[in-house]
Amino acid sequence: MKVNLAYGQGHLPVELPDGRTTVIEPAHTPGLADERAAVLAAIDQPIGAPPLRDWIKPAHRVCILFTDITRATPNERLIPWLLDQLAHVPRENITLLNQLGTHRPNTRAELEQMLTPAVVRNYRVLNHEPENPGALVQLGTTRDGTPALLNRHVVEADVRIVTGFIEPHFFAGFSGGVKGIMPGVAGLETVMSNHGAKNIGDPQSTFGITNGNPIWEEMRDVALRVGPSFLLNVSLNEERRITGVFAGDLLAAHKVGCEFVRKSAMQKFAAPFDIVVTTNSGYPLDQNLYQGVKGMSAGARVIKEGGTLILACECREGVPAQSPLDQLLRSAAGPEEILTLLATPGFVRPEQWQAQIQSLIQRRARVLIYSSLPDDIIRAAHLTPCHDITAAVQECLQSHRNGARIAALPQGPLTIPYLA
Repeated sequence: MKVNLAYGQGHLPVELPDGRTTVIEPAHTPGLADERAAVLAAIDQPIGAPPLRDWIKPAHRVCILFTDITRATPNERLIPWLLDQLAHVPRENITLLNQLGTHRPNTRAELEQMLTPAVVRNYRVLNHEPENPGALVQLGTTRDGTPALLNRHVVEADVRIVTGFIEPHFFAGFSGGVKGIMPGVAGLETVMSNHGAKNIGDPQSTFGITNGNPIWEEMRDVALRVGPSFLLNVSLNEERRITGVFAGDLLAAHKVGCEFVRKSAMQKFAAPFDIVVTTNSGYPLDQNLYQGVKGMSAGARVIKEGGTLILACECREGVPAQSPLDQLLRSAAGPEEILTLLATPGFVRPEQWQAQIQSLIQRRARVLIYSSLPDDIIRAAHLTPCHDITAAVQECLQSHRNGARIAALPQGPLTIPYLA
């Protein structure tokens, strides 16, 4: 059978054997007939909060938090619609803040692509600065005593509006909600504390779990310290059309959105698969290997011990090169050494959480990657290059007994399979 894998800004066709291949995709949810009307209605009739217009006075300082270029949020639609509702607020009172977390700053051209040139031209648009002490304010500490640092614009705003989209997240349960604040606009050391090896290794730190998840619960606790925030989150289908709008209280609206997404995005299976072919949902989510670990993690949920996982992830930006993840991967001889380093008291590195999750997956399965990366870069990341997914699957089948089962996740982590 032919399966079109989401890859870059297009699709990668592969041939997988009929009869033994299960294609795992989100249950299709049609896009809303009138996205703009649905967003405005949600703002006027929010969940667990007064309408947005009741929050804002003309003299208020408003901070709008938006997701960065590694996320599929339709910012180019959401943000202009939202700004139209703030026409009574002087533009100099509005700051749009990019939820970079620990990612690289986005360029002006990227911001124009994300927000529209008119928004970038007419409003103050800033990248979060996770390593600039002057841009951060401390609000208590994390559970391990690390300063809880958040962006000054968020803390000092009279009104905070947190935008984004909701999908299952590989260690925070679901994206969206409080993640827009923590880690979205948190200090680097705060994020490193929250994403530490103990929390990442907790079995509750996984797709679909928020309450009881130590990572999400600390994110929630820190995010709430800035005071009330108005949430505007959406859900998306495989065509990046808006399927639901969840606005209002930061926690209550997000909870409703998570349950909506869970129904279409999480699927239960009785037994694991010998071979799993997955993606990282295509552009913009598969820009680099750092993001690609999410696709690995989605497929690993149903991989058999000792099986083979093949990830199609374009990685047009590399690992990225010279990033903390790249440096950490290159510093070790293999996945087991990485896990040993992370278990060493006092050993802490930026982006170690991605290396830890990748290494834990590799402890259970062989991981191949089809990408635009040179083979030496892939091998330096302790992964196996794959140049032809169809051929790689056939080769794997030759080493398996009869009846080997294959799973394909053409949309990657937009669908999260799990074992009963």
